[in-house]
Amino acid sequence: MQNLTAKITGVGKAVPETRLTNADLEKMVDTTDEWISKRVGIKERRIAQEGEYNSTFATAAAKDALKMANLDPKDIDFIIVGTTTPDTIYPSVACLVQNNIGAVNAGVLDVAAACTGFIYASSIAWGMIRSGLMKNILVIASEINTAMVDWSDRDTCILFGDGAGAAVYTASDDLNKGVLSMELGGDGSLKDLLVLPNSGSRKYTNADGTLTMRATQMTGNEVFKNAVRHMYEAALSVLAQADKTSEDVTLLIAHQANIRIIDAVSKRLKLPKEKVFVNIEKYGNTSAATIPIALAEAVENGQIKSGELLVIDAFGAGLTWGAMAIRWA
Repeated sequence: MQNLTAKITGVGKAVPETRLTNADLEKMVDTTDEWISKRVGIKERRIAQEGEYNSTFATAAAKDALKMANLDPKDIDFIIVGTTTPDTIYPSVACLVQNNIGAVNAGVLDVAAACTGFIYASSIAWGMIRSGLMKNILVIASEINTAMVDWSDRDTCILFGDGAGAAVYTASDDLNKGVLSMELGGDGSLKDLLVLPNSGSRKYTNADGTLTMRATQMTGNEVFKNAVRHMYEAALSVLAQADKTSEDVTLLIAHQANIRIIDAVSKRLKLPKEKVFVNIEKYGNTSAATIPIALAEAVENGQIKSGELLVIDAFGAGLTWGAMAIRWA
């Protein structure tokens, strides 16, 4: 393996214009703004409208990331999209984005790892670049979660929003910057804790034989416990691999699913609030897209500077989890 790593040279994000506030949800289900704000930390979320698709926002985020990276789409060797809510199973979202932006030289791949999708996709990009096979890889995470929501289920409909984020990974021989370490994990024995029935070839039925509604089902308390444990352990692992500790961390960008999960993980890592990025109140849980949206927003806000150490940490259905340590270039 060559002495290469991957650094992020461009980031971008795209979210729908339409907002669904907690006050709006109070009119739809038995809930309150106070309860949602306190329990999960969300005030509003963005909702795709008719004619707006996963690829719509993936394309827009990709264009922003390419602009920041100062790259022509023809310079991209590979497009990887983390998503579980594609326009279609095939063609993939990556294929649609490739066509939309004119990345005619790029290979294309969708990755399904639920909320950990951006980290899984980034791990592939890092490996391909470290091997010397590719130089510039566009990683996108994009979701239209609200297409899979049961709007009568007050436990889940309050959580999800739509949007996309993107990052350009570029080869670098400066091993002290860019991606320093990676940790991936999964546990298929816990598959039933968070599931989207009837989203594939397997049929899920009710007791009366009718098809179960295609809508997210979640055992919230068990998901919470597993998320906190695995995100904490994954963060420790990538720090140890990079010969760092939590004291070296400049900013933790965790999956924006629930403010209590973020607080629990950061508390275990002994990170003060000023070292923890939070934007869940504006977008809700955009699944795989939460981290690249947060990353792009942190860059926009000037919260990430060259030389600073980031830990990116996520957990999702599958169950899956993963973390990255990145020294910002």
